[in-house]
Amino acid sequence: MTLTHFYIYDWLVKQLKVPWIRDLFVNFPLILPQNLASVIDRLSREVAKRGGRVLLVGGVVRDGLLGIPTKDVDLEVFGLPPAQLEPVLKGIGKYASVGKAFGVYKLVSNDLDVAVPRRERKTGEGHQAFDIEPDPFLSVAEAAARRDFTVNALYADPLTQEVIDPHGGWADLQARRLRHTSAAFVEDPLRVLRGMQFCARFELTPAEETVALCRSMTPESLSPERYYEEWKKLILRGRKPSLGLEFLRATGWVQYFPELQALIDCPQDPKWHPEGDVWQHTLYCLDFFARQRIGDDWEDLVVGLAVLCHDLGKPATTAFSDGHWRSPRHDMAGEAPTRALLARFTQHRDLIEAVVPLVLCHMRPHMLYQQQGGSGAIRRLSRDVGRLDRLIRVLRADYGGRPPLPGEPCKAADWLAAKAEQLRIQDEAPKPILMGRHLIEAGLKPGPRFKEILDAAYEAQLDDAFEDEAGALAFLRTYLQETPLSSE
Repeated sequence: MTLTHFYIYDWLVKQLKVPWIRDLFVNFPLILPQNLASVIDRLSREVAKRGGRVLLVGGVVRDGLLGIPTKDVDLEVFGLPPAQLEPVLKGIGKYASVGKAFGVYKLVSNDLDVAVPRRERKTGEGHQAFDIEPDPFLSVAEAAARRDFTVNALYADPLTQEVIDPHGGWADLQARRLRHTSAAFVEDPLRVLRGMQFCARFELTPAEETVALCRSMTPESLSPERYYEEWKKLILRGRKPSLGLEFLRATGWVQYFPELQALIDCPQDPKWHPEGDVWQHTLYCLDFFARQRIGDDWEDLVVGLAVLCHDLGKPATTAFSDGHWRSPRHDMAGEAPTRALLARFTQHRDLIEAVVPLVLCHMRPHMLYQQQGGSGAIRRLSRDVGRLDRLIRVLRADYGGRPPLPGEPCKAADWLAAKAEQLRIQDEAPKPILMGRHLIEAGLKPGPRFKEILDAAYEAQLDDAFEDEAGALAFLRTYLQETPLSSE
C-alpha cells in the first residue's frame, strides 16, 4: 500500500468523519511478522482492559508505510505504570527487565521490546549521561519528541489501525526528507550516524536545519561498538550508500573519518575515471555493490567494507606525471588507512583481517588477466585473499564505479571467476596436502625445519607439482634427498 492510500485513509477518517472506512484498510499500515501479530493483539487488549494503550512505534510503523516487512517491532505502553504492566507481561509469556528503572522490558519468547514512555534529561557528556524517568502518562506528542527523526516518531494503534503523527513524519516520509524531531536531537551524537544510514537505506535528503544542527555536534565519547552498528546498517541495508556518505560530508562529520575525508578532491585520470575524484568513485562503487548484495550478512559486510576501503591508498600515492594522474602501488599503500578506518568503528579482528587482503590484492586480477596468469598464480592469489569470490565482487564494484565507462562486463572478473571455478577455489583457498603428521610418520622430529619443508611443499602444490597425498609423500622423499637434514 502506498503513502497516497494512507493519506486518503487519513482524510476520510479525520476530515469526513467516516470511521467505518477503517474496515477497508484493515491492514493499514502494519506488516507484522506472523508470530508477533497475535501476541501484540493479545497484549494490546489486556492493557486496554486496564485503562492503558499499546502503540507500535518507530521503524515498524515507518516500514509499514513504505510497504517493507520488518522483524524489529517496538511497543510503548501508555497509561499503565510499570507495576501494573509487569503482571500483564507475565500473563503473556516469559519476560525480562532490560531496564526496570527505565520501564524497558523484553518478551523473551517473542523477542519483542516493550517500554513505558519516559522523560530524559541530559546531565553531561557521553551517551549514558542522561537522567531517565518512566512516565506512562506522557502524551504521545511528548514521548515522540525524544525520538531522533520525524520518520521514526510515528505511532500506530494495533487495535484500531490509527496512525498518530505528532511531528509530521508522514509528510517527510512522502517527500523522502530526513528531519530531526526536536531540539533534544543534539543530546545524543550517535543520531548523526543514524542519519547517515537512514539516508542510505531510504534514499532520504536531509533538511537544511537538520544538517546545520548536526554540524554543531561532535562524537563526544562514542565507542567503536556504537559506530559499528550504524556502519553495518549502511553497508548491509543501504539502498544507496552514497547518500549516507554524502550526509557525512554535508554535516562535516567526514572529518572524524580522515581516511575517507582524504578521498575528497583526490584527482584521478579522466580517461579511466570520468566520474571524478576518488570520493565520487568510491560512492559509485558502493552503490554498485549495494545492487549486488547476496543476502549473506557476513560476506556482504566483508565485501562492502572492502569496497569502501579499496582506494584509501590513493591520497598518499597520487601524483601527476607524463600528462596523467597516477597512483602507483596504491593497493599496497591502502593497508594502513584501511586498518585505521576500520579500527574507528569496529574491534572485530576477524572482520578487519578479512577486509585488508581484499584491499591489498584488488589490483592483481587485472595484472593476471593481462598476463593470462597460470594456475599457480591464481592459487596464490586465492591463498592471499582467502576467498576469490569476495575479490571478484570487489573487482566488479570497482569496475562498476566509473560511470559512464561501464558498458561491458568486467573481463578480468569474468576470467578470474571462470578460472576459480575450474580450479574449485571460488570460496576457499587450497588446503595444504602435506601436513606435520606426514613428516612425523616419515621419522622426522618436530623442529625449525618443519615450517621450511611444509612451506616448500605448499608452494609446489600451488604450482601443480602434486594434487593428492601420494604425490605429496613423493615430493617429501625427493625434497629430503635433495636437501638432507643436518644432524641434531
